[in-house]
Amino acid sequence: MAKFDHKDLFGKTGPGDMLDYLQSHLQARDLSRDEALAMLGAVHVELANPKDSNRGVYQKYSQFMEALHSEMPDVHDFVVSAWGERSGVRADLAGARKVEKEGGKIAGGLGIPPFFQFIIRRLFFAFVSLVVITMLLFGGVMLTPPLARAQLYLPPGRGGERATQNLLNTYISKYHLADPYLVQYMYWVSSLFTDSWGYSPTLREYVLPSLLHRTPATLELALYSLLLLIPLGLASGLMAGWRNRGWFDRVFRFLAFLGTSMPPFILALMLIAIFYVKLGWFAPGRLGILIGLDVAKATFHNYTGFLTVDSLLNGRFDIFVDALRHLAMPVLTLSIFHWATLGRITRATVIGERRKDYIVAAKARGVGEASLMWRHALRAILAPSLTTMLLTAASIVTGVFVAEIIYNINGVSQVIVIAMNNVPDMTAALGFSVYSIIMVIGLMFILDVLQALFDPRIRDEVSKA
Repeated sequence: MAKFDHKDLFGKTGPGDMLDYLQSHLQARDLSRDEALAMLGAVHVELANPKDSNRGVYQKYSQFMEALHSEMPDVHDFVVSAWGERSGVRADLAGARKVEKEGGKIAGGLGIPPFFQFIIRRLFFAFVSLVVITMLLFGGVMLTPPLARAQLYLPPGRGGERATQNLLNTYISKYHLADPYLVQYMYWVSSLFTDSWGYSPTLREYVLPSLLHRTPATLELALYSLLLLIPLGLASGLMAGWRNRGWFDRVFRFLAFLGTSMPPFILALMLIAIFYVKLGWFAPGRLGILIGLDVAKATFHNYTGFLTVDSLLNGRFDIFVDALRHLAMPVLTLSIFHWATLGRITRATVIGERRKDYIVAAKARGVGEASLMWRHALRAILAPSLTTMLLTAASIVTGVFVAEIIYNINGVSQVIVIAMNNVPDMTAALGFSVYSIIMVIGLMFILDVLQALFDPRIRDEVSKA
Protein backbone atom coordinates (compact mmCIF):
# COMPACT_ATOMS: atom_id res chain seq x y z
CA MET A 1 0.00 0.00 0.00
CA ALA A 2 1.36 3.45 -0.96
CA LYS A 3 2.68 5.61 1.86
CA PHE A 4 0.65 8.69 2.66
CA ASP A 5 2.41 11.83 1.34
CA HIS A 6 1.45 15.06 3.10
CA LYS A 7 2.80 17.08 0.16
CA ASP A 8 0.16 15.60 -2.12
CA LEU A 9 -2.46 16.47 0.49
CA PHE A 10 -1.49 20.09 0.91
CA GLY A 11 -0.41 21.17 -2.54
CA LYS A 12 -0.72 24.91 -2.25
CA THR A 13 -2.80 24.69 0.94
CA GLY A 14 -1.18 25.50 4.27
CA PRO A 15 -1.88 23.94 7.67
CA GLY A 16 -4.16 26.81 8.66
CA ASP A 17 -6.47 26.23 5.71
CA MET A 18 -6.42 22.49 6.40
CA LEU A 19 -7.46 23.11 10.02
CA ASP A 20 -10.31 25.29 8.77
CA TYR A 21 -11.36 22.43 6.51
CA LEU A 22 -11.22 19.94 9.38
CA GLN A 23 -13.13 22.29 11.70
CA SER A 24 -15.97 22.80 9.20
CA HIS A 25 -16.37 19.10 8.46
CA LEU A 26 -16.13 18.21 12.13
CA GLN A 27 -19.02 20.55 12.86
CA ALA A 28 -20.97 19.02 9.98
CA ARG A 29 -20.22 15.59 11.47
CA ASP A 30 -19.16 14.09 8.14
CA LEU A 31 -15.46 13.72 9.01
CA SER A 32 -14.23 10.13 9.18
CA ARG A 33 -11.66 8.90 11.69
CA ASP A 34 -9.18 7.94 8.98
CA GLU A 35 -9.50 11.25 7.14
CA ALA A 36 -8.98 13.17 10.38
CA LEU A 37 -5.88 11.16 11.28
CA ALA A 38 -4.38 11.50 7.80
CA MET A 39 -4.86 15.25 7.65
CA LEU A 40 -3.73 15.83 11.22
CA GLY A 41 -0.59 13.87 10.43
CA ALA A 42 0.09 16.19 7.52
CA VAL A 43 -0.58 19.23 9.71
CA HIS A 44 1.91 17.95 12.29
CA VAL A 45 4.61 17.43 9.67
CA GLU A 46 4.15 20.99 8.43
CA LEU A 47 4.22 22.38 11.97
CA ALA A 48 7.42 20.45 12.67
CA ASN A 49 9.20 22.71 10.15
CA PRO A 50 9.21 26.29 11.46
CA LYS A 51 7.95 28.76 8.86
CA ASP A 52 6.75 32.33 9.00
CA SER A 53 3.48 31.18 7.46
CA ASN A 54 2.86 28.91 10.43
CA ARG A 55 2.66 31.76 12.92
CA GLY A 56 -0.78 31.93 14.54
CA VAL A 57 -1.66 28.38 13.48
CA TYR A 58 -1.04 26.90 16.93
CA GLN A 59 -3.95 28.73 18.53
CA LYS A 60 -6.24 27.53 15.75
CA TYR A 61 -4.90 24.03 16.30
CA SER A 62 -5.71 24.20 20.05
CA GLN A 63 -9.27 25.27 19.31
CA PHE A 64 -9.68 22.41 16.88
CA MET A 65 -8.32 19.88 19.38
CA GLU A 66 -10.88 21.02 21.96
CA ALA A 67 -13.68 20.44 19.47
CA LEU A 68 -12.15 17.11 18.46
CA HIS A 69 -12.12 15.96 22.09
CA SER A 70 -15.91 16.27 22.32
CA GLU A 71 -16.78 14.93 18.86
CA MET A 72 -14.14 12.23 18.22
CA PRO A 73 -12.45 11.39 21.54
CA ASP A 74 -10.64 8.31 20.19
CA VAL A 75 -8.87 10.37 17.51
CA HIS A 76 -8.06 13.08 20.07
CA ASP A 77 -6.56 10.56 22.50
CA PHE A 78 -4.43 8.96 19.81
CA VAL A 79 -3.04 12.33 18.68
CA VAL A 80 -2.27 13.35 22.26
CA SER A 81 -0.52 10.03 22.94
CA ALA A 82 1.52 10.43 19.75
CA TRP A 83 3.12 13.81 20.45
CA GLY A 84 1.48 15.33 23.49
CA GLU A 85 -0.89 18.23 23.78
CA ARG A 86 1.56 21.11 23.46
CA SER A 87 -0.37 23.96 21.94
CA GLY A 88 1.74 26.94 20.95
CA VAL A 89 4.89 24.81 20.81
CA ARG A 90 6.50 23.36 17.68
CA ALA A 91 5.13 19.87 16.93
CA ASP A 92 7.28 16.81 17.57
CA LEU A 93 8.24 15.25 14.24
CA ALA A 94 8.24 11.61 15.48
CA GLY A 95 4.73 12.00 16.89
CA ALA A 96 3.57 13.69 13.71
CA ARG A 97 4.89 10.81 11.62
CA LYS A 98 3.05 8.35 13.90
CA VAL A 99 -0.25 10.16 13.38
CA GLU A 100 0.39 10.46 9.67
CA LYS A 101 1.11 6.73 9.39
CA GLU A 102 -2.05 5.82 11.32
CA GLY A 103 -4.34 7.84 9.09
CA GLY A 104 -2.38 7.48 5.87
CA LYS A 105 -2.75 3.72 5.74
CA ILE A 106 -6.25 4.21 4.42
CA ALA A 107 -6.43 7.77 3.14
CA GLY A 108 -3.28 7.33 1.04
CA GLY A 109 -3.91 3.74 -0.04
CA LEU A 110 -6.71 1.90 -1.78
CA GLY A 111 -9.47 3.37 0.37
CA ILE A 112 -10.37 0.01 1.92
CA PRO A 113 -11.40 0.22 5.61
CA PRO A 114 -9.25 -1.84 8.01
CA PHE A 115 -12.03 -4.30 8.86
CA PHE A 116 -12.58 -5.20 5.20
CA GLN A 117 -8.83 -5.50 4.71
CA PHE A 118 -8.87 -7.94 7.62
CA ILE A 119 -11.68 -9.98 5.98
CA ILE A 120 -9.87 -10.04 2.63
CA ARG A 121 -6.67 -11.29 4.31
CA ARG A 122 -8.57 -14.02 6.14
CA LEU A 123 -10.32 -15.15 2.95
CA PHE A 124 -6.99 -15.27 1.14
CA PHE A 125 -5.36 -17.35 3.88
CA ALA A 126 -8.40 -19.67 3.93
CA PHE A 127 -8.08 -20.19 0.17
CA VAL A 128 -4.34 -20.88 0.44
CA SER A 129 -4.96 -23.36 3.26
CA LEU A 130 -7.56 -25.17 1.18
CA VAL A 131 -5.21 -25.44 -1.81
CA VAL A 132 -2.24 -26.68 0.25
CA ILE A 133 -4.27 -29.28 2.17
CA THR A 134 -5.99 -30.65 -0.94
CA MET A 135 -2.66 -30.91 -2.79
CA LEU A 136 -1.20 -32.92 0.08
CA LEU A 137 -4.25 -35.19 0.23
CA PHE A 138 -4.22 -35.66 -3.52
CA GLY A 139 -0.57 -36.67 -3.39
CA GLY A 140 -1.39 -39.28 -0.75
CA VAL A 141 -4.20 -40.74 -2.85
CA MET A 142 -1.91 -40.96 -5.89
CA LEU A 143 0.28 -43.45 -4.04
CA THR A 144 -2.31 -46.04 -5.10
CA PRO A 145 -1.35 -47.35 -8.59
CA PRO A 146 -3.56 -46.21 -11.52
CA LEU A 147 -4.54 -49.83 -12.32
CA ALA A 148 -5.92 -50.37 -8.80
CA ARG A 149 -7.89 -47.12 -8.92
CA ALA A 150 -9.27 -47.98 -12.37
CA GLN A 151 -10.65 -51.29 -11.06
CA LEU A 152 -13.20 -49.35 -9.01
CA TYR A 153 -14.92 -48.32 -12.25
CA LEU A 154 -15.38 -51.88 -13.52
CA PRO A 155 -19.06 -52.91 -13.84
CA PRO A 156 -20.26 -55.91 -11.79
CA GLY A 157 -20.80 -58.22 -14.78
CA ARG A 158 -17.59 -57.76 -16.74
CA GLY A 159 -16.31 -60.12 -19.47
CA GLY A 160 -13.08 -62.10 -19.77
CA GLU A 161 -9.55 -61.10 -18.92
CA ARG A 162 -8.91 -59.34 -22.24
CA ALA A 163 -12.16 -57.39 -22.02
CA THR A 164 -11.35 -56.44 -18.45
CA GLN A 165 -7.90 -55.19 -19.42
CA ASN A 166 -9.38 -53.16 -22.28
CA LEU A 167 -11.90 -51.62 -19.88
CA LEU A 168 -9.16 -50.76 -17.40
CA ASN A 169 -7.12 -49.05 -20.11
CA THR A 170 -10.22 -47.13 -21.15
CA TYR A 171 -10.91 -45.94 -17.60
CA ILE A 172 -7.27 -44.99 -17.04
CA SER A 173 -7.37 -42.85 -20.17
CA LYS A 174 -10.86 -41.43 -19.54
CA TYR A 175 -10.20 -40.36 -15.95
CA HIS A 176 -6.53 -39.35 -16.54
CA LEU A 177 -5.30 -41.80 -13.89
CA ALA A 178 -1.84 -42.14 -15.46
CA ASP A 179 -1.24 -38.43 -16.05
CA PRO A 180 1.34 -36.45 -14.04
CA TYR A 181 0.41 -35.26 -10.57
CA LEU A 182 -0.35 -31.62 -11.42
CA VAL A 183 -2.40 -32.60 -14.48
CA GLN A 184 -4.57 -34.95 -12.43
CA TYR A 185 -4.90 -32.36 -9.69
CA MET A 186 -6.08 -29.69 -12.11
CA TYR A 187 -8.61 -32.09 -13.66
CA TRP A 188 -9.92 -32.81 -10.17
CA VAL A 189 -10.09 -29.08 -9.30
CA SER A 190 -12.06 -28.42 -12.47
CA SER A 191 -14.53 -31.15 -11.45
CA LEU A 192 -15.28 -29.17 -8.29
CA PHE A 193 -16.77 -26.41 -10.44
CA THR A 194 -18.10 -28.25 -13.48
CA ASP A 195 -18.83 -31.86 -12.57
CA SER A 196 -20.46 -31.93 -9.09
CA TRP A 197 -17.09 -32.84 -7.52
CA GLY A 198 -16.66 -35.84 -9.83
CA TYR A 199 -18.26 -39.26 -10.20
CA SER A 200 -17.59 -41.80 -7.44
CA PRO A 201 -17.47 -45.44 -8.62
CA THR A 202 -18.06 -46.76 -5.09
CA LEU A 203 -21.02 -44.48 -4.37
CA ARG A 204 -22.32 -44.95 -7.93
CA GLU A 205 -23.25 -41.27 -8.02
CA TYR A 206 -21.67 -37.83 -8.08
CA VAL A 207 -19.95 -36.81 -4.86
CA LEU A 208 -21.52 -33.41 -4.17
CA PRO A 209 -25.18 -34.56 -4.35
CA SER A 210 -24.27 -37.54 -2.17
CA LEU A 211 -22.70 -35.25 0.47
CA LEU A 212 -25.58 -32.76 0.37
CA HIS A 213 -28.13 -35.57 0.74
CA ARG A 214 -26.42 -36.73 3.95
CA THR A 215 -25.63 -33.27 5.32
CA PRO A 216 -28.93 -32.67 7.25
CA ALA A 217 -28.34 -35.72 9.46
CA THR A 218 -24.82 -34.52 10.29
CA LEU A 219 -25.86 -30.92 10.92
CA GLU A 220 -28.79 -31.97 13.10
CA LEU A 221 -26.49 -34.02 15.33
CA ALA A 222 -23.85 -31.27 15.51
CA LEU A 223 -26.43 -28.54 16.16
CA TYR A 224 -28.09 -30.32 19.09
CA SER A 225 -24.68 -31.08 20.56
CA LEU A 226 -23.74 -27.39 20.46
CA LEU A 227 -27.11 -26.34 21.87
CA LEU A 228 -26.47 -28.63 24.82
CA LEU A 229 -22.80 -28.05 25.59
CA ILE A 230 -22.42 -24.27 25.11
CA PRO A 231 -25.08 -23.12 27.62
CA LEU A 232 -24.09 -25.86 30.08
CA GLY A 233 -20.38 -25.14 29.68
CA LEU A 234 -20.79 -21.40 30.22
CA ALA A 235 -23.25 -21.74 33.12
CA SER A 236 -21.39 -24.49 34.99
CA GLY A 237 -18.00 -22.85 34.46
CA LEU A 238 -19.37 -19.49 35.61
CA MET A 239 -20.92 -20.95 38.76
CA ALA A 240 -17.83 -23.03 39.57
CA GLY A 241 -15.48 -20.07 39.09
CA TRP A 242 -17.69 -17.72 41.09
CA ARG A 243 -17.88 -20.20 43.98
CA ASN A 244 -14.25 -21.22 43.76
CA ARG A 245 -13.33 -24.09 46.12
CA GLY A 246 -16.98 -24.56 47.12
CA TRP A 247 -18.90 -27.82 46.86
CA PHE A 248 -20.22 -27.02 43.38
CA ASP A 249 -16.71 -26.23 42.16
CA ARG A 250 -15.39 -29.52 43.53
CA VAL A 251 -18.17 -31.53 41.86
CA PHE A 252 -17.65 -29.64 38.59
CA ARG A 253 -13.90 -30.25 38.55
CA PHE A 254 -14.41 -33.96 39.22
CA LEU A 255 -16.96 -34.34 36.41
CA ALA A 256 -14.86 -32.22 34.04
CA PHE A 257 -11.85 -34.42 34.78
CA LEU A 258 -13.88 -37.52 33.88
CA GLY A 259 -15.23 -35.85 30.75
CA THR A 260 -11.81 -34.90 29.41
CA SER A 261 -10.20 -38.22 30.39
CA MET A 262 -12.61 -40.56 28.61
CA PRO A 263 -12.27 -40.92 24.80
CA PRO A 264 -15.58 -40.31 22.99
CA PHE A 265 -15.67 -43.74 21.33
CA ILE A 266 -15.24 -45.47 24.72
CA LEU A 267 -18.03 -43.32 26.15
CA ALA A 268 -20.22 -44.23 23.17
CA LEU A 269 -19.73 -47.95 23.75
CA MET A 270 -20.52 -47.51 27.46
CA LEU A 271 -23.71 -45.60 26.69
CA ILE A 272 -24.84 -48.27 24.23
CA ALA A 273 -24.15 -51.02 26.75
CA ILE A 274 -26.10 -49.25 29.52
CA PHE A 275 -28.96 -47.40 27.84
CA TYR A 276 -29.57 -49.66 24.81
CA VAL A 277 -28.51 -53.19 25.73
CA LYS A 278 -29.31 -53.11 29.46
CA LEU A 279 -32.14 -50.59 29.90
CA GLY A 280 -33.53 -50.35 26.37
CA TRP A 281 -34.24 -46.62 26.72
CA PHE A 282 -32.40 -45.37 23.64
CA ALA A 283 -31.32 -47.00 20.38
CA PRO A 284 -28.77 -46.35 17.61
CA GLY A 285 -29.80 -44.99 14.24
CA ARG A 286 -31.93 -41.95 13.46
CA LEU A 287 -35.37 -43.59 13.89
CA GLY A 288 -37.01 -46.82 14.96
CA ILE A 289 -37.97 -49.34 12.29
CA LEU A 290 -41.73 -48.67 12.30
CA ILE A 291 -41.30 -44.90 12.54
CA GLY A 292 -38.76 -45.07 9.72
CA LEU A 293 -41.37 -46.74 7.49
CA ASP A 294 -43.75 -43.83 8.12
CA VAL A 295 -41.06 -41.29 7.24
CA ALA A 296 -40.31 -43.16 4.00
CA LYS A 297 -43.92 -42.78 2.82
CA ALA A 298 -44.80 -40.17 0.23
CA THR A 299 -47.18 -38.49 2.66
CA PHE A 300 -44.27 -37.37 4.88
CA HIS A 301 -42.66 -34.22 3.47
CA ASN A 302 -38.96 -33.50 4.05
CA TYR A 303 -38.71 -29.74 4.27
CA THR A 304 -35.32 -29.33 5.95
CA GLY A 305 -33.90 -32.85 6.34
CA PHE A 306 -33.90 -32.34 10.14
CA LEU A 307 -36.20 -35.07 11.47
CA THR A 308 -36.97 -33.12 14.65
CA VAL A 309 -38.10 -30.13 12.57
CA ASP A 310 -39.83 -31.95 9.71
CA SER A 311 -41.80 -34.13 12.12
CA LEU A 312 -43.33 -31.05 13.75
CA LEU A 313 -44.01 -29.44 10.36
CA ASN A 314 -45.84 -32.64 9.34
CA GLY A 315 -47.77 -32.69 12.62
CA ARG A 316 -46.19 -35.97 13.76
CA PHE A 317 -45.21 -35.51 17.39
CA ASP A 318 -44.53 -39.25 17.74
CA ILE A 319 -41.78 -38.98 15.11
CA PHE A 320 -40.37 -35.94 16.93
CA VAL A 321 -40.15 -37.86 20.22
CA ASP A 322 -38.58 -40.89 18.52
CA ALA A 323 -36.00 -38.69 16.76
CA LEU A 324 -35.04 -37.08 20.08
CA ARG A 325 -34.67 -40.50 21.73
CA HIS A 326 -32.28 -41.58 19.00
CA LEU A 327 -30.32 -38.31 19.27
CA ALA A 328 -29.82 -38.61 23.03
CA MET A 329 -26.78 -40.93 23.09
CA PRO A 330 -24.81 -39.45 20.15
CA VAL A 331 -25.44 -35.89 21.39
CA LEU A 332 -24.25 -36.83 24.87
CA THR A 333 -21.18 -38.55 23.39
CA LEU A 334 -20.19 -35.46 21.43
CA SER A 335 -21.02 -32.98 24.19
CA ILE A 336 -19.31 -34.39 27.29
CA PHE A 337 -15.69 -33.77 26.30
CA HIS A 338 -16.32 -30.30 24.85
CA TRP A 339 -18.56 -29.30 27.77
CA ALA A 340 -15.71 -30.10 30.16
CA THR A 341 -13.20 -28.11 28.09
CA LEU A 342 -15.44 -25.05 27.71
CA GLY A 343 -16.43 -25.19 31.39
CA ARG A 344 -12.82 -25.31 32.57
CA ILE A 345 -11.80 -22.33 30.45
CA THR A 346 -14.86 -20.36 31.59
CA ARG A 347 -14.11 -21.20 35.23
CA ALA A 348 -10.52 -19.98 34.96
CA THR A 349 -11.67 -16.75 33.27
CA VAL A 350 -14.28 -16.07 35.97
CA ILE A 351 -11.76 -16.59 38.79
CA GLY A 352 -9.54 -13.88 37.28
CA GLU A 353 -12.49 -11.61 36.47
CA ARG A 354 -13.90 -11.74 39.99
CA ARG A 355 -10.82 -9.98 41.41
CA LYS A 356 -11.10 -6.98 39.10
CA ASP A 357 -11.94 -3.52 40.38
CA TYR A 358 -15.32 -3.10 38.68
CA ILE A 359 -16.64 -6.28 40.36
CA VAL A 360 -15.32 -5.17 43.76
CA ALA A 361 -16.79 -1.68 43.29
CA ALA A 362 -20.19 -3.05 42.20
CA LYS A 363 -20.24 -5.35 45.21
CA ALA A 364 -19.39 -2.43 47.50
CA ARG A 365 -22.35 -0.47 46.07
CA GLY A 366 -24.67 -3.27 47.15
CA VAL A 367 -25.22 -5.04 43.80
CA GLY A 368 -26.64 -8.50 44.43
CA GLU A 369 -24.60 -11.67 44.02
CA ALA A 370 -26.81 -13.02 41.24
CA SER A 371 -26.65 -9.75 39.31
CA LEU A 372 -22.87 -9.62 39.64
CA MET A 373 -22.52 -13.15 38.36
CA TRP A 374 -25.11 -13.32 35.56
CA ARG A 375 -24.98 -9.73 34.31
CA HIS A 376 -21.50 -8.37 34.91
CA ALA A 377 -19.22 -11.41 35.01
CA LEU A 378 -21.04 -13.33 32.26
CA ARG A 379 -20.87 -10.37 29.91
CA ALA A 380 -17.14 -10.00 30.56
CA ILE A 381 -16.29 -13.65 29.83
CA LEU A 382 -18.24 -13.94 26.58
CA ALA A 383 -15.50 -12.42 24.43
CA PRO A 384 -12.67 -14.63 25.82
CA SER A 385 -14.95 -17.68 25.64
CA LEU A 386 -15.86 -16.95 22.02
CA THR A 387 -12.64 -18.53 20.77
CA THR A 388 -13.31 -21.72 22.71
CA MET A 389 -16.91 -21.91 21.50
CA LEU A 390 -15.96 -21.61 17.82
CA LEU A 391 -13.08 -24.06 18.17
CA THR A 392 -15.53 -26.40 19.87
CA ALA A 393 -17.91 -26.05 16.93
CA ALA A 394 -15.09 -26.92 14.52
CA SER A 395 -14.12 -29.92 16.63
CA ILE A 396 -17.76 -31.07 16.77
CA VAL A 397 -18.00 -30.91 12.97
CA THR A 398 -14.97 -33.18 12.58
CA GLY A 399 -15.77 -35.40 15.59
CA VAL A 400 -19.36 -35.99 14.58
CA PHE A 401 -18.22 -38.59 12.05
CA VAL A 402 -17.05 -40.95 14.80
CA ALA A 403 -20.43 -40.74 16.51
CA GLU A 404 -22.23 -41.33 13.20
CA ILE A 405 -20.28 -44.51 12.54
CA ILE A 406 -20.74 -45.91 16.07
CA TYR A 407 -24.46 -45.07 16.27
CA ASN A 408 -25.24 -46.06 12.66
CA ILE A 409 -26.41 -42.63 11.57
CA ASN A 410 -26.47 -42.22 7.80
CA GLY A 411 -24.62 -38.91 7.73
CA VAL A 412 -21.71 -37.56 5.75
CA SER A 413 -19.34 -40.06 7.38
CA GLN A 414 -20.89 -42.84 5.31
CA VAL A 415 -19.20 -41.35 2.25
CA ILE A 416 -15.69 -41.88 3.64
CA VAL A 417 -16.58 -45.30 5.07
CA ILE A 418 -17.73 -46.49 1.64
CA ALA A 419 -14.87 -44.74 -0.16
CA MET A 420 -12.14 -46.36 1.99
CA ASN A 421 -13.72 -49.80 2.23
CA ASN A 422 -11.14 -51.48 -0.03
CA VAL A 423 -9.13 -49.62 -2.67
CA PRO A 424 -9.35 -45.88 -1.89
CA ASP A 425 -11.92 -44.10 -4.04
CA MET A 426 -10.00 -40.94 -4.82
CA THR A 427 -13.02 -38.90 -5.89
CA ALA A 428 -15.18 -39.70 -2.87
CA ALA A 429 -12.30 -39.48 -0.36
CA LEU A 430 -11.17 -36.09 -1.65
CA GLY A 431 -14.75 -34.84 -1.84
CA PHE A 432 -15.29 -35.78 1.79
CA SER A 433 -11.98 -34.12 2.74
CA VAL A 434 -12.86 -30.89 0.91
CA TYR A 435 -16.28 -30.89 2.58
CA SER A 436 -14.70 -31.21 6.04
CA ILE A 437 -11.99 -28.65 5.28
CA ILE A 438 -14.52 -26.10 4.03
CA MET A 439 -16.61 -26.57 7.18
CA VAL A 440 -13.63 -26.12 9.50
CA ILE A 441 -12.04 -23.24 7.60
CA GLY A 442 -15.46 -21.57 7.37
CA LEU A 443 -15.88 -21.80 11.14
CA MET A 444 -12.37 -20.47 11.68
CA PHE A 445 -13.16 -17.54 9.39
CA ILE A 446 -16.35 -16.83 11.35
CA LEU A 447 -14.30 -16.99 14.57
CA ASP A 448 -11.82 -14.42 13.25
CA VAL A 449 -14.59 -12.06 12.16
CA LEU A 450 -16.53 -12.37 15.42
CA GLN A 451 -13.36 -11.77 17.43
CA ALA A 452 -12.64 -8.66 15.38
CA LEU A 453 -16.18 -7.43 16.04
CA PHE A 454 -16.66 -8.24 19.73
CA ASP A 455 -13.24 -8.62 21.35
CA PRO A 456 -11.87 -5.11 22.09
CA ARG A 457 -8.26 -6.32 22.02
CA ILE A 458 -8.59 -7.85 18.55
CA ARG A 459 -10.72 -4.94 17.33
CA ASP A 460 -7.98 -2.46 18.25
CA GLU A 461 -5.36 -4.56 16.48
CA VAL A 462 -7.51 -4.72 13.33
CA SER A 463 -8.12 -0.96 13.32
CA LYS A 464 -4.38 -0.32 13.60
CA ALA A 465 -3.33 -2.93 11.04
